Amino acid sequence: MSDFDLYPGIDYSGAQTPTSRLKNLQVYAAQPGGAPQKRFSPARSNNGQPFNWTRAEIAHFLLEQSRQGVRFLAGIDHGFSFPDAYFERYGLAS
Repeated sequence: MSDFDLYPGIDYSGAQTPTSRLKNLQVYAAQPGGAPQKRFSPARSNNGQPFNWTRAEIAHFLLEQSRQGVRFLAGIDHGFSFPDAYFERYGLAS
């Protein structure tokens, strides 16, 4: 028996705002023994096509899994950095 019910993997971006829809935000998830499958944003366009994810939607997705009692281990690919303004303020190049 697996310790987890779901293994979401998130290609994350800190660009723009938490409600910005970014093509680089991607969510895949696998169940134990299964192959990862792409998950789509719950938001849909007028013709039914899914929109790109927002960071807020990803957070809601993870919270909802927890509220439903889903045991999950999430991997998040995120390059952490300080904002450009911080580097400029302190005269830092990298």
